[in-house]
Amino acid sequence: MDKISTARRSANMSKIRSKETAPELFIRRALYKSNLRYRVNYKSIIGTPDLYFTRYSIAVFINGCFWHRHPNCRDATTPKTNTEFWQKKFSDNTQRDARTIATLRSSGIRILIIWECTIKKMMKSQPFCDEMLEVIIQFIKSSDFDYLEV
Repeated sequence: MDKISTARRSANMSKIRSKETAPELFIRRALYKSNLRYRVNYKSIIGTPDLYFTRYSIAVFINGCFWHRHPNCRDATTPKTNTEFWQKKFSDNTQRDARTIATLRSSGIRILIIWECTIKKMMKSQPFCDEMLEVIIQFIKSSDFDYLEV
């Protein structure tokens, strides 16, 4: 049973944004400070990536662990009420993500997925942040791999 009323739960869920989230803004600022320029929510690319590096043909998706079902993550919980709805919602999200990734890879666009839990750790620890930024920047600037999840 849910601890809060249906109306309150609906109000809470309606406030969840898909663009301009705190994790997205954190990554954008960090990459901009590293002299990397990108397009935000680039609609010309399938899946409308959060960031798109036109120079490198890289689509960056900043995924919420809850919504995109980050494997083995404590934030990827399933609500105890209305579970059928949530299971279908999560299944649809992951299938859409898989289709988008396959389409982008087949068209030669490299993909970087940054999970919300990683960004939260980056926000708390400067050494971890520096390490992850180095990995992200190295992926962007090199063409050795076409897919990376951090």
